[in-house]
Amino acid sequence: MKPVIVAEKPSQAKAYADAFKTKKQKGYIDILPDPIFPEGATLTWGIGHLVELREPKEYDSKWTRWTLSSLPILPKEFHYKVAKGKYEQFAIVKRLMKEASYLINACDIDREGSNIFYSILAVAGVKNKLIKRLWINSLEVSEVRKGFQELQPNDRDLLLYEEARTRQKSDWLVGMNASRIYTILLKKKGIASVFSIGRVQSPTLFLIYQRALEMENFKPEPFYELEGIFRTGETEYKGKAKEKTSDRKKLEELLAKATLQENVAVPGTVAEVEEKEKRIPPPQLHALSSLQMTANRKWKASPSAVLKAAQSLYEKKLITYPRTDTRHITPSEFAYIKELAPELQKRVQVDFPLNTAPSKRFVDSSKVQEHYAIVPTRKLPTEKTVAGLTGLEKNLYDEIVRTTLGMFHRPYLYRETTIVTDVNGISFFTKGTVPLDIGWKQLFPQKEKEDWLPQVTAGMPVEAKVHIEEGVTKPPKPYTEGQLIQVMKTCGKLVEDEEDAALLKEIEGLGTEATRSGIIETLKKQAYIEVTKNEVAITEKGRILCQSVNGTLLASPAMTAKWESYLQKIGRGEAKEEQFLQQIEAFIQKTIETVPQTLEGKTFASLPEKEQSTGKIPCPHCKEGTIVLKKSFYGCSNYKNGCTQTFPLRLAGKKLSPAVIETLCTKRKTGKLKGFTSKQGKTFSAALQLSDDGKINFSF
Repeated sequence: MKPVIVAEKPSQAKAYADAFKTKKQKGYIDILPDPIFPEGATLTWGIGHLVELREPKEYDSKWTRWTLSSLPILPKEFHYKVAKGKYEQFAIVKRLMKEASYLINACDIDREGSNIFYSILAVAGVKNKLIKRLWINSLEVSEVRKGFQELQPNDRDLLLYEEARTRQKSDWLVGMNASRIYTILLKKKGIASVFSIGRVQSPTLFLIYQRALEMENFKPEPFYELEGIFRTGETEYKGKAKEKTSDRKKLEELLAKATLQENVAVPGTVAEVEEKEKRIPPPQLHALSSLQMTANRKWKASPSAVLKAAQSLYEKKLITYPRTDTRHITPSEFAYIKELAPELQKRVQVDFPLNTAPSKRFVDSSKVQEHYAIVPTRKLPTEKTVAGLTGLEKNLYDEIVRTTLGMFHRPYLYRETTIVTDVNGISFFTKGTVPLDIGWKQLFPQKEKEDWLPQVTAGMPVEAKVHIEEGVTKPPKPYTEGQLIQVMKTCGKLVEDEEDAALLKEIEGLGTEATRSGIIETLKKQAYIEVTKNEVAITEKGRILCQSVNGTLLASPAMTAKWESYLQKIGRGEAKEEQFLQQIEAFIQKTIETVPQTLEGKTFASLPEKEQSTGKIPCPHCKEGTIVLKKSFYGCSNYKNGCTQTFPLRLAGKKLSPAVIETLCTKRKTGKLKGFTSKQGKTFSAALQLSDDGKINFSF
């Protein structure tokens, strides 16, 4: 009778095993007797979610077909099943759980980690076991051993499980019901596609749709400003008056009143010179979203690629837990980083005197709850380890190290100069900046812009020429993937209702640090958005869905905020699952009652043919069927007779058009195609080649 430790996945289990002497078994690891576990312990793992909610048809056969008459889908009780392909590992975990003297939940320290553990426990039918919680933010050996020595009770864990379970059930209910009703009703309008709807993904898509409308409806408008060019001796500088108007005549009248003509030299005077020293403190430490936004801006890496790379660095024990929304650390982390700082300086080859006094900007225990900011661990990578990292992993580790070292550096100091020049009673303003101390920017080498201004003093005469400068307003730009993460976090700014805006700010917008990148990936997989050169564009399919849900709560970030706020209350023990699911069921009933009427009067553009049918592309495998576009892949129409030929809809981040598939099927090789994205987040070009076994290979 030994304790059984349940990790979320094999890589996590391996990291735990590195802290002990062990013996590998099939599906688990024996931890040999140790001061922490005098009789030893058993370490096993899930493969992410070993169990999942059942499909609607598994509750009732009437829910097999997608019909309006069979809605709503509201099971009296929810049931779980072992996920496809995972039964063997589930059986091992179940047996070990039943034999255990007590259990240790060592899954990820977030609500999904709690959900994975307790869902397995429930399906395994294991009851009345003592359960403890491993709560660590680093997989270093010292932290793992300390964590197992200081196991937590599972009170907090159970609340997180209730929160996660409620979220899972509510998302299932909304997705199953709303997806069916919109798909069925849009099909009646001639739009043959499956429309997936989600509690968070649909409001997120609507934000992208709103930006598309802003861009399309934008009308450029001219504007006019007064600009002056001023000479003093051998040098000159420019300035602008504060007047800015869409009516050129107003500026012409202003010039006439001041007895000025365009581009005619007149005397002017330096009315005022103001100099201010300004400082910018070092950037805050990284949370996941700030790391994703930075990596997208610097290297065009997608948020999902950043999360994957950061998770890999965590499992290699080089950085702390990445799925964090906190940008502070506690004095405990600061203490070891302070000791490590000289070595980190050597790593990035930046030398500066270390200011080792902790600042509240970085070190504040009151701002740290479950997790602290992403910082390097005590483990410094060897040259061999660095050589084994992907390009994106190297970039992220370097970014995290430099940002962490910023805690010990000086602020960036610069001088801002403002010159006010008077020309016949009209004031012109000129600003310039000069770096005085590069400070923390030494860690992020780039050429600092210097706006040098001539040395002038108040009262000095100048020669002035003024003219009317014409400009045109510019349309908003498409979101990048990094900006989309930011918009999801701060969408409360876009909401007019003050209460809703305050709530969205409180819960930090749509999704969580751990889920936002997954939501963006879902929108890609559902063909609602496309990302080209890091710019996010809505597809016709995405546009149709947004037009369908426009004016409903499914398009509203505020609705998601209210739901998320209630879920967080469940996680704090202030609310219960039952009441929340009752609200969800009421929402579904209302949706079923009102959507048919709201869609009745709406008209939609048809989907582009490429999004519905591929035409008559002959199957290269069976030579009898044709290749058709399914929900998320291409497949042979002859599949019922055994043809297994399929093609992915997306390959390395690029959507494959029917034209590309046709070329592969008929000529077996395409020309060079742009827009693929590597696992490191870098874009590349390649031709595609169809192998004899029907697989697509890159040809460089």
